[in-house]
Amino acid sequence: MATTLVIRLSSLGDVAIAVPVLYSVAKKYPNDRFILLTQNRGLSLFVDTPSNLAIFPVSLKGRHKGIKGLLRLLRELSPFLPKKELKVADLHGVIRSFLLDYNFRFRGYPVAIIDKGRKEKRRLVRQKHKIMQPMKTSMDRYREVFEKLGYDFSISFTGLFSEKPAKEGIRIGIAPFAKHKGKMYPLELMEKVVSQLSKLPSLQITLWGSKEEHEKLVSWTGKYKNVTLVAGQMSLQEELFLMNQLDVMVSMDSANMHLASLVNTPVISIWGVTHPYAGFYGFNQDPANAVQIDLPCRPCSVFGNKPCYRGDYACLNQITPEMIVDKIKQQVNIL
Repeated sequence: MATTLVIRLSSLGDVAIAVPVLYSVAKKYPNDRFILLTQNRGLSLFVDTPSNLAIFPVSLKGRHKGIKGLLRLLRELSPFLPKKELKVADLHGVIRSFLLDYNFRFRGYPVAIIDKGRKEKRRLVRQKHKIMQPMKTSMDRYREVFEKLGYDFSISFTGLFSEKPAKEGIRIGIAPFAKHKGKMYPLELMEKVVSQLSKLPSLQITLWGSKEEHEKLVSWTGKYKNVTLVAGQMSLQEELFLMNQLDVMVSMDSANMHLASLVNTPVISIWGVTHPYAGFYGFNQDPANAVQIDLPCRPCSVFGNKPCYRGDYACLNQITPEMIVDKIKQQVNIL
């Protein structure tokens, strides 16, 4: 029986992408053990976890911060790792994980590291001689890491929950926020989406976000009918249970797209400076549900953390509320 240490420390969306891969490989190899290193918040993503998959929480801003923290992490891990038959799957591929990799390689253990396709991604976002073609998905890149360690499997994961609960009416979630400006549809335009949807019969709207974003959405609940604010009011696992009850989630290229994907909820995703071709589309999501504008400068960023090449964020501002509402109507069969 082999033990594979899996490193995927952050972010929440990337950990969510890893869930189908981890569940699938653990199911295919029930006699092997898999231990995932990830930050505390990611623990809630794992519902009905395979018995041979364990999660080891890491506090990168606390006890495991910096070089001393990584050394402490290795000491804390030691009792859980075998002296033999240990493999390391680095799904992160950053300096912090490289330091952990070096420790295990020095001790003679096999280590496989993700190929992030950085050169191809640079060709995708450059302004001259841009190469527009779909790349491997992050999920495929994760699976390849395990293949390097001798694991041969396909993605058998279908969702965190086995079925959708019975409910009345149509439930739509709207998650209007993203970490970077270039990935976030302007709030004044998203409010128009909410306004139009609130006029439709038999439809309930829930607004999603963090505790910090809660106050920005409070006014919408008073202005529009059938709108409920859930932002910042639940734990992550409670959010997953509620997402499982939605007919559709409207999200940016953000963690909420991946969270909804884990519970088999269709996502209408809105894309600005980033693009699905970079490989970060939601698990099992319909490519036709991506709302985006074709511009010669798009995409100009892989992760959305760079300023708009043009300076006007036309990629987002030229998406009309009607484009989004029409996609939602198509998804929930409202003519």
